[in-house]
Parts: sequence; structure tokens; C-alpha cells
Amino acid sequence: MVTSIRIALDAMGGDHGPSVVIPGAALSLVRHPDVEFIFFGDQTKIAAALEAHTDLTAHSRIMHTEVSIAMDEKPSQALRHGKGKSSMWQALDAVKTGEAQACVSAGNTGALMAMAVFCLRTLPGIERPAIAAIWPTISSECVVLDVGANVGADAAQLVDFAGMGAALARALFHVERPSVGLLNIGVEEVKGLEEIKRAGAALKKADLPIRYHGFVEGDDVGKGSVDVVVTEGFSGNIALKTAEGTAKQIGEYLRAAMRRSFFSRLGAFLAQGAFSALKNKMDPSQMNGGMFLGLNGIVIKSHGGADAVGIASAIDLAYDMAASKLVESIAKDVQTFQNALQNGEEKVA
Repeated sequence: MVTSIRIALDAMGGDHGPSVVIPGAALSLVRHPDVEFIFFGDQTKIAAALEAHTDLTAHSRIMHTEVSIAMDEKPSQALRHGKGKSSMWQALDAVKTGEAQACVSAGNTGALMAMAVFCLRTLPGIERPAIAAIWPTISSECVVLDVGANVGADAAQLVDFAGMGAALARALFHVERPSVGLLNIGVEEVKGLEEIKRAGAALKKADLPIRYHGFVEGDDVGKGSVDVVVTEGFSGNIALKTAEGTAKQIGEYLRAAMRRSFFSRLGAFLAQGAFSALKNKMDPSQMNGGMFLGLNGIVIKSHGGADAVGIASAIDLAYDMAASKLVESIAKDVQTFQNALQNGEEKVA
């Protein structure tokens, strides 16, 4: 019987490798004392980073690998030379064998997705996995997918994304019938690409365990108009990076404004509690971690440039998903979703 959550970490992934992965794990350990880690990568570098975190040592073990996947490596190349022996592959394989309950990597997104599909395989009925992000909104949070796994998606795949996103929202937000919207250039049914309109028609007509909201626009994401926003990976990734850039831009504007005069600095001092809360709400590192949905296992993709706080956020997400047995819940919900589509004779060709 598993008494703790064991997480496999690709210690060599990302822009900074063990120098941020190890401190990130240490931060997560403080919040989750029962977590255990398996670090995959260069043993010398990992051991050196662990020396500054003695409390983490008792909860960790190192699996040495000679190969790491470069951030600019093509997925096909990564599969050819990294399958079976890279830190990324072995972290994924630990999930496949049950040695770990989740995998976290800040490495090359395309390579991680290709390896994850090859190693873990997809859930029954899912053609393509998607990357889901938890997006802060005015009211609370929402799920947005896909944010980078697939460039382009047909109607059937968008419907699959809706099912997976709804299952995730049900598990994370405890909403029985999550509201789902398709990201589009307008809310009118005549607008948008043909595949989006076909997906909308299928979601609207079938008797599904969701509340289909219809089309939503970009500003609806931050408003929290729906629990789940569905799009394909090209536009989803642009939306994600734009939102992160805008948050940083507003932060710089605020800092400049607060330094402008004595009175503005005094006002900033008096309002520092409010500004701190705003900073935490807008800080992308506090929400770091994209979930690969549709796989037979939990895989979390961290931003490649994430700092220790960001890595800890991704690990926390992996921990929560493993503790709640999210893969099992999603598999069950997706099957229910697909059965409803088939029974309503609205399955998209």
C-alpha cells in the first residue's frame, strides 16, 4: 500500500537543471512532508545541489543518467537518442512501472509530449493528449486547454479536449456540471473556423455532463465566464504567453508608478499588503505547471525558465493530482462523455 506520494523529477530539464529543480523540490517538501522524490540525471550535479538541502536528502534518491534532452531538440531526434536512457524518458518510465505516481519536467515540451505518448500511451478513445493550464480569473480559476501540445485540431479532437477539461474541472473545482466554452473570434455561431463550429454543434446537441456555454472570446478567459476554455494548441499557447507577458508588464508599470514621487512611495508603503496580494495573484510562477491530459499517467510540464518557486508549484500540482487519483477520475469521466456523444448520434467524424 502506498503511504506517500513519489514523484519522478527530470532534474536535467529546463534552462537551469538541478540548480532550480532541487530547491524547488525542497520548497514542495515543506508543504508536503510525505512526498518522496526520484531525481533522474547527472548524479554529480544533483548530489552537489542536494548538499544545501539536507532535509531533502532523506526523502530522495538519485538515478544517474548519461543523456539529457536539449531544449531545442526536435521530438523525433529526442526519441531516437533519448529513448530508454535520458533523464526525461526514465522519469516517465518510473510512472509507467508504478515506481512513481507522477512525473515533472521543465524540459523540451515537444520531446516530453512525444516521449510521454510513446511511453505511457493515451487513454482509450483519446486520439491526442492536450496540455491544460489552470488560469487565474476575476472570480476564481478556470481550466484552459490545449496550451501547446497540438498545432491545429479538428472538431473531434476539440470535443475530446472539452471532455478532458470538464473532467479536470470536476475533480479540481468540485463542480458537478462544469461550464465549457470554445475559444473563438466572436460569440456568434456563424463566426470562426469550420472545425470550431462543428465542435460547437456537437457539444450543443449531445446530452453531456457539462453546461455548454457556447463560443467565448479572449477576454472571457480572465473574466471567468466558464470553468473550461477549449482551443487548439497554437492559439492556446499564444494566449498563455500573452497573459503572462501582460502580467509582467502591469507589474513593471506599478513599480514605476510607485517610485515616481515621495507621496507615491508613501502610498505604496501603506498599501504594501494589497500590492503583495496582487503580486501573488499575477505571478506566473504561482500557477506554473501544465498538465498532460489524456495519458495513462500523470505528467506535469513546468516552464523551461521557471525558478525554484515555479518548480515547487509544478510539483505541488503533481502531488495534488496523484493524491486525488485524477487519472482514474478523468478516464471514467471521458468514457461517460464519449458514450453520451455516441448515444446522441453526435459523434464527430
